[in-house]
Amino acid sequence: MNERSTVCALCGRATWLTFHHLIPKKVHRRKRFRKSCSQQQLNAGIWVCRPCHSAIHRFIDEMSLAKNYASLEALKTHPMLVRHCQWQSKQRRELK
Repeated sequence: MNERSTVCALCGRATWLTFHHLIPKKVHRRKRFRKSCSQQQLNAGIWVCRPCHSAIHRFIDEMSLAKNYASLEALKTHPMLVRHCQWQSKQRRELK
């Protein structure tokens, strides 16, 4: 399942969502993450709208995501994401 319809975990809009791995798949093969994280932790994620998903990857590099922003609460503290989500929550809803 690549998309589903419900509420974005970041901006709160009801629209089509995509799955964001909290620890990016690109770093799963690194020894540090294979040793320190369980398979369940590596596969954990959140459902976010496409604009918020793009913003996450635009503002935060993958290693920083894995080390510093591997939870929804941590993502919500990133200053650029906070600003993006405030703006995004005011945009027209796409779901029909």
